[in-house]
Amino acid sequence: MWTPGRMSNAKSWLGLGMSLYFWGLMDLTTTVLSGTPTPPGKLEALLPDKPQSHLRIKRSWVWNQFFVLEEYTGTDPLYVGKLHSDMDRGDGSIKYILSGEGAGVVFTIDDTTGDIHAIQRLDREERAQYTLRAQALDRRTGRPMEPESEFIIKIQDINDNEPKFLDGPYVATVPEMSPVGTSVIQVTATDADDPTYGNSARVVYSILQGQPYFSVDSKTGVIRTALMNMDREAKEYYEVIIQAKDMGGQLGGLAGTTTVNITLSDVNDNPPRFPQKHYQMSVLESAPVSSTVGRVFAKDLDEGINAEMKYTIVDGDGADAFDINTDPNFQVGIITVKKPLSFESKKSYTLKVEGANPHLEMRFLNLGPFQDTTTVHISVEDVDEPPIFEPGFYFVEVPEDVVIGTTIQIISAKDPDVTNNSIRYSIDRSSDPGRFFYVDITTGALMTARPLDREEFSWHNITVLAMEMNNPSQVGSVSVTIKVLDVNDNAPEFPRFYEAFVCENAKAGQLIQTVSAVDQDDPHNGQHFHYSLAPEAANNPNFTVRDNQDNTARILTRRSGFRQQEQSVFYLPILIADSGQPVLSSTGTLTIQVCSCDDDGHVLSCSPEAYMLPVSLSRGALIAILACIFVLLVLVLLVLSLRRHRKQPYIIDDEENIHENIVRYDDEGGGEEDTEAFDIAAMWNPREAQGGGAPKTRQDMLPEIESLSRYVPQTCAVNSTVHSYVLAKLYEADMDLWAPPFDSLQTYMFEGDGSVAGSLSSLQSATSDSEQSFDFLTDWGPRFRKLAELYGASEGPAPLW
Repeated sequence: MWTPGRMSNAKSWLGLGMSLYFWGLMDLTTTVLSGTPTPPGKLEALLPDKPQSHLRIKRSWVWNQFFVLEEYTGTDPLYVGKLHSDMDRGDGSIKYILSGEGAGVVFTIDDTTGDIHAIQRLDREERAQYTLRAQALDRRTGRPMEPESEFIIKIQDINDNEPKFLDGPYVATVPEMSPVGTSVIQVTATDADDPTYGNSARVVYSILQGQPYFSVDSKTGVIRTALMNMDREAKEYYEVIIQAKDMGGQLGGLAGTTTVNITLSDVNDNPPRFPQKHYQMSVLESAPVSSTVGRVFAKDLDEGINAEMKYTIVDGDGADAFDINTDPNFQVGIITVKKPLSFESKKSYTLKVEGANPHLEMRFLNLGPFQDTTTVHISVEDVDEPPIFEPGFYFVEVPEDVVIGTTIQIISAKDPDVTNNSIRYSIDRSSDPGRFFYVDITTGALMTARPLDREEFSWHNITVLAMEMNNPSQVGSVSVTIKVLDVNDNAPEFPRFYEAFVCENAKAGQLIQTVSAVDQDDPHNGQHFHYSLAPEAANNPNFTVRDNQDNTARILTRRSGFRQQEQSVFYLPILIADSGQPVLSSTGTLTIQVCSCDDDGHVLSCSPEAYMLPVSLSRGALIAILACIFVLLVLVLLVLSLRRHRKQPYIIDDEENIHENIVRYDDEGGGEEDTEAFDIAAMWNPREAQGGGAPKTRQDMLPEIESLSRYVPQTCAVNSTVHSYVLAKLYEADMDLWAPPFDSLQTYMFEGDGSVAGSLSSLQSATSDSEQSFDFLTDWGPRFRKLAELYGASEGPAPLW
């Protein structure tokens, strides 16, 4: 038999009134427990009537349901209770074993005495009870002395958890000017203690901060407005602190707090007001339409949709000249130009502008009116405006045969300013590149400057400019469209070359060609052409012209019996006249070939037979003439060839400079008296050079300047000098504008160092600043006497050609 264990907390045990003793009876499958003590004699009454062989042997128990307080803070293990079997005689032969939830970890049992202790700190909020099993074993054999039985250890709650606001902090919104008692938000606090045991989880709400504006229901936690006419414009944000306290709010209870941020939302309770009752603005008269003049602003303390404004012009003399629009971003009224302004016409305007709220709330109409007005004075400022044309567009029609200088239109412009400056007219030449027109600078008379041709340009679009004399930067313009009217100034003509054929076997009256004409003119009533034979062919016996009266004509034969041998081609002149005023006409020629055709009229051949030779000229005579011509050609070629092979002088080109060739000879000169070695005349005049020898032309360069030797008179050749010749060449080069822009460098033989004369090269002659003199040649002896005569100073100046 189990004996009851002692409770570790007598106060809690007595407070609950739960000193419970159980007589545990184990049947076949379950242990029958009762909330009240069961005498052993009544065991049979708890069991149904069954055969005696199925009943177990009765065992008596003393059993406990244990309770233990949470949050024990002592240093020793907490005593929970005691297990005891009636078979335990106290000699230690019984061994108690504890198993189940927390056995050996949270709870331990003394295997000899059966005392149960808690070795860890218990928290009811983590685990409210533990289910364990107890068993008594024979210490020596390990045989169960009692069947295993289950019992519960319950953790008894204490007030160790304060209320908590799990959803805090809170944010709420309530309209301004709300009535007292308007619900704002509900807050909720949770207490983790056992709500079934005492008042540990009974929470009471109170407000710590936020009075007198708000209140809170102590039981439900609903926050409500507590003050009337709360104005957002005065104070918009409120911070309210709510407290939740357990133990029913009694002293010693635990408490938790949360913050509720409450914002007053806006309502339309403030009418708009203009801070200025008068606005002064100015605008240039040249301001374009829709340009901004100024802004007005009606102040509204509300916000959002409640602060939206609508501005209108309700009165004033400027309602037609100005307009006002509302800026949706800044809620300002923007005054703009509605039509062009003129300082000369009106210098100032007055507007009465109204600003109103479009969204109203009926319960606040008594705070109105929700609109306000202001006066706006607008001054128009004068600017120097460009000239204005009246009208603003010109359309002119002019015949194409108008005489040059005829005035076709008077263009008129004026200065719109008060000063009324003088105007000067001109034509924008980019609009009239052909310069067909001219405008008078002062009167604006538009005249023709060139002949007009409708067939070339039928329309002209020009721009006439008007400029102020005192301010050339002010320029006005106007478009002038000129239509060139047609006059009958073009004769009709064939659109192409007409060529027809007629068969040799054609009959009289046969159609051989249909012709038409074109006219570049464009008469109002359309074109109408008349066809006839030209006067010189009016009595043509071969062909005739029939007018079809539809701007075409037929060409018919007048006879038959055409023959190619007689005449292969006919040229028929046709007169074409129009119906204009005056009547213009032209003559077109129709070429008609005579062809051989078959019986069906199909052309076989239009080529005439070979021309027959005249009777007076036989075939043999013709051959003889051709032979003579051939012989003459051969003779001419032979003569030319012989002339090309004739011997030429050393200098054969009369266009070559005389100093550009070197005369070579093998004999040593005999001095000044030796005139047989070479002909000195060759140096004077190439035309007089005689003698054999192939000419030596320079291969390294071509003559650059045409020689003037052909202009040198033959009678002056003997008295001329090389110096004069060089001067003539120099003059020719100076006068020739097409001569190459470079000089020719000529190289001559260099006399040896042993010569008394030194070098004869002209390379160094150009280094002298003065005119070169050859008088020193007279000092070189008799060998250079001839050169001294040639190159020395002469009595008179050398001629220039």
